This record gives sequence, structure tokens and C-alpha cells, in this order.
Amino acid sequence: ILAPTEVLAAQHHHKLKPLFERVGVRCGLLQGALKRKDKRTVLEQLTTGELDVVIGTHALVQDHVAFKSLALVVVDEQHRFGVAQRLSLIAKAGEGLLAHQLMMSATPIPRTLAQTYLSDLAVSNLHEKPPGRKPIVTKLLSQKKREQLIAAIDKELQQGHQVYWVCPLIEESEKLDL
Repeated sequence: ILAPTEVLAAQHHHKLKPLFERVGVRCGLLQGALKRKDKRTVLEQLTTGELDVVIGTHALVQDHVAFKSLALVVVDEQHRFGVAQRLSLIAKAGEGLLAHQLMMSATPIPRTLAQTYLSDLAVSNLHEKPPGRKPIVTKLLSQKKREQLIAAIDKELQQGHQVYWVCPLIEESEKLDL
């Protein structure tokens, strides 16, 4: 399972590993942030077949990554990867073989739409949210309410909840006043 960020790969691993283990499927995580020893262990387990499923980032498309038997590649947020990266991964199935691929995207982009129309790409749409999903609350606040916002975030964190604070820019911009 190929994810575009280390955070998303870790989230997938955290959620999926217990589910896989219940049915005897061995699952590992491969990403750039792993310690060298842990990375070497995962790479070895992929080569020997000790791992049935690996969840990872761009680290999976590196030349030195090899699989004993690669049959299916799941690409999350497929538009975040280049065509060559996805092709290099499915080609790791072995000599003369190509792994099946499932590409996922919450954001249909022109290339994906063209693939569905012009090539052999089947589309599945999921129109409902997973059961038990809590509603998401989105708020926009002015700069004047910053202290109130920080207090509200602190309260949520103290209760063990998650908060996502989305900022329009990471660094100041001369072009945008945000």
C-alpha cells in the first residue's frame, strides 16, 4: 500500500495491522524515517516473504526494494505519484509479470478521468462514509479570536481529541496577504 506521506502511511499501518493480524496476515511499515536497522529488517522480510503486506511511502519505489511475490499494489491518493513511480512499483512483481493495481483518489484529476475514458481502468465509487465516523466540525475564525482558538484547541487535546489547524501558507508571501 503506497501512501504519499509518512503520516498517512503510519495511520494506515496503525489501523490496518491489527485487522490483518486477526486473519494471519503479516503487515509491515516502510518509510524514510525508519531507523536503518528497522528499514533493513523490513526490506529483508519483503524479500523472503515474511511480510504479506507492506504499507509505505515513496520508499517503496526505490530501486533496492524487492518483493518475493508482489501481486497487488494499492496506491492511495494516486495523483500524488508520478506515472513512472507507479509503473516502477507494479513492475517489481517479477520478470515478465505486472502486479494488479488499485488506485485511490478522493480528488479526480484530468489524467485519471482520461484514463477511465480512454484506457482499461474500472471505476468504483464509494458514496458513503465508514460507519461510526464522527461528524467533522470546520470553523473559520478571525485573527482577533486567536487566543480563544488556542484555548479551545487545548481543551480538545486535554480530552484526548484530535485537532487539525489548517493554515493557508507555511511561509510569508509577497503575493498573498494571508
